[in-house]
Parts: sequence; C-alpha cells; structure tokens
Amino acid sequence: MDPKDIERALAIVMQLLWRWEGMVLRPYLCSAGVPTIGLGSTRYLDGRAVLLTDPAITRDQAVILARDQVRGTYMRAVRGLCPEADTPGRLAAITSLTYNIGVGALRASTLRRRVNAQAWDDVPAQFLRWTRAGGRELRGLVARRQDEIRHLAIH
Repeated sequence: MDPKDIERALAIVMQLLWRWEGMVLRPYLCSAGVPTIGLGSTRYLDGRAVLLTDPAITRDQAVILARDQVRGTYMRAVRGLCPEADTPGRLAAITSLTYNIGVGALRASTLRRRVNAQAWDDVPAQFLRWTRAGGRELRGLVARRQDEIRHLAIH
C-alpha cells in the first residue's frame, strides 16, 4: 500500500476514534474497566499505562497521543498481522477494531484468519463478534462495529 493510502487510512481511523471513543481529558475507566484518557488511549507516548490518578491532558496532547498510537502501534500491527488488508478502508476498519480490542486479540482472532484468506464476505460477521465489554453486549460497540464494517468497502 502506498504512503498516500496509509495516510487516508490514518485519517479514517482518527475520524472513527473521534466518533466512538470521545474526547475525555481526565483519566477514566472505559466500559471494560481499563484506565483510559483522551481519545481512548490506555498508554502514554513513553509507554506508561494510564492511571486514574494522572493529571488531565490537553486536547492537542490527546490527538497527538492517539495518532502516534494508531500509526506506531495499531496500524503497524495490523499491517503485519493482516497483510491482505489491502485498501485504506480495510486497513482503517481493522485498525479501529484493534485499537479497541488490542493487538493480542486480533492476533488470535478468526477475523484475522478470514482477512488473510481474503474471505471478505465472512469479515463483517467476524467484526460483529466483538461487541461485548465487561461480559455484556453494548449497543455502542454494536454501532461502532457496524460503522467499521461500512469502511471495509472504501478503496
């Protein structure tokens, strides 16, 4: 994928994060009970985990933090684990999901196997398997997965 396509994918992921993570400048517990800040970040640029006792960050810091993590951690992992995510929309959708569920979950997932088998008709159903947090299905996660699924068709 060329650098312009990667930048398009990054822009899509950032839009999804704005829509689904929200902007919270003080540490809080996400629906899965993980300390989080900004646009859904669970770690700082230096790798430290977010703690509920941490001070607030600025809006600009939150955007820089999320963009850095999307590009440097999540998108890089998706490109390595899912080389068949070959369009900006596919890369963005899978990266957004991975930002939410974690790299380890993607690595072990049937979703990854279906993507790499290029079984694209099966992929939306695999996205919809990731709608639970804290042991219960959340309407917000269902809506987020449906939004991510819509991006799979973007070339």
